[in-house]
Amino acid sequence: MRGFDSEEQADAAGQVPEGAILGQRLRELRKRRRMTLAQLADGAGLSIGYLSQIERDLAEPSINALISVAQALGVTVQWFFAGEKQPVPPEENGYVIRAANRQRISYQGGTVDELLTPKLSMALEMIRSVFPPGGEAQDAYSHEGDEVGLILSGQLDLWVGSRSFHLKAGDSFSFASAEPHRYRNPGPGETVVIWAISPPTY
Repeated sequence: MRGFDSEEQADAAGQVPEGAILGQRLRELRKRRRMTLAQLADGAGLSIGYLSQIERDLAEPSINALISVAQALGVTVQWFFAGEKQPVPPEENGYVIRAANRQRISYQGGTVDELLTPKLSMALEMIRSVFPPGGEAQDAYSHEGDEVGLILSGQLDLWVGSRSFHLKAGDSFSFASAEPHRYRNPGPGETVVIWAISPPTY
């Protein structure tokens, strides 16, 4: 498959929506790594066309796709969280994240992750995930570390290795992130989950 020969050709194929940022951050990092679209697509196991659409913010990545891209670029998914920051009092910087200042990622299918950790250099990261009905990670994935979670509202089907669990609001869980895992919201309403991952390899 043949990709775009230049960044200008990629830009000409579509307009970037106002406020879009994930694609821009992805393209800037790819350029710094001196990788072509084709090289990154090959390393992440994605098609050049799909990756190009993500870079131009014409498509939101699936959870699995962004994890594959991050691994191919040598970063964690945390690197792609972004948002418009409000002014932060000096005494709160690195200690407090106000709700309006949460950085986020929107995925294909409507799932949204919000980063709750004030410092990116910490050995722990916390994420708030909102899954719409049917929202899921279709393919199992794995990474280093350990993670725990708490279902704040809704329901979550969780698969870890050969095990499967149906969880409801108030239930919590933990597992080694190296075990292949995936999840799905089977309910009629949205599901909200708080995750803690150490070290921050997601």
